[in-house]
Amino acid sequence: MNEYNRKRREQLYQLLGKLPPLERKISVQCVSKKTDKWFTLEKLVLDLNGIEPVPAYLLLPNHADFPVPAILYHHAHGLDYSIGKEEILSGRPAIQSVPYGEELTRRGMAVFCIDMWAFGERSGRTESEIFKEMLWYGKSMLGMMIYDSIRSLDYLISRPEIDDARIGTLGISMGSTLSWWTAALDTRIKVVADICCLTDFHELVKEQGLDRQGIFYFVYDLLNHFTTADINRLIAPRPHLSLAGSKDKLTPVEGLMKIDEELKECYKEWNQQGAWKLKVFDVGHVETPEMRKEVLHFLDKWL
Repeated sequence: MNEYNRKRREQLYQLLGKLPPLERKISVQCVSKKTDKWFTLEKLVLDLNGIEPVPAYLLLPNHADFPVPAILYHHAHGLDYSIGKEEILSGRPAIQSVPYGEELTRRGMAVFCIDMWAFGERSGRTESEIFKEMLWYGKSMLGMMIYDSIRSLDYLISRPEIDDARIGTLGISMGSTLSWWTAALDTRIKVVADICCLTDFHELVKEQGLDRQGIFYFVYDLLNHFTTADINRLIAPRPHLSLAGSKDKLTPVEGLMKIDEELKECYKEWNQQGAWKLKVFDVGHVETPEMRKEVLHFLDKWL
């Protein structure tokens, strides 16, 4: 099964387009460093892809016994291109009032988050313009986002403060999508918690819901080779929590049930039934207090 999954990961990665080499050297500049109540914040600019600089935040918990577990945090979309990595410091309307940067460092975890293409300090060009230019050059925007995430992991494990055996990933909305895609492709991620965007592609097509997703989301030829469940099988047997809203138009419930059924069988084959968990709440596209408790409990248990 491991060899089969390795080949499927290679196939999935190739569908993302002509991405830069994974072997290229990463360089980093520390722009500033300051200590807050719960963490020390390093503002960084990294050369991950050789195309454009990647601003990032690294939050290291204060008074911790290093090395510590770390979360590769993926920020949301929300049609607000100005937020980006600031989400871990200031939050956003769709998540609970305590930002995840504070929440996780209080628990002794480091947090790393970059501005994705078109967001935060990388928001000089529109999502549509970036997508179209990448398409011309044989790349996908989602692929370049995931490439930057994989290279972020390369940087993260190079830091002596980080326990490279205890790295998880987390995000809501677009951050959810990026979390499970990245975890499927990179086994260095040991735990996944995704909120409000585990979407069954075929059910979204059936419901005529494609325009609910940003253009970044779409990968040429993907559905001829993979379903959503197929991609998420590549995370097994690693622990994976998925939280969704029954009223969320991005995640049709029938599709969620289909994914849940297939992943339950997958984790059963690995004899890791307790490592996959889907919970659906009677809400829309938003994190509730109950969802926050589920995420923190899951990370505490598995990371």
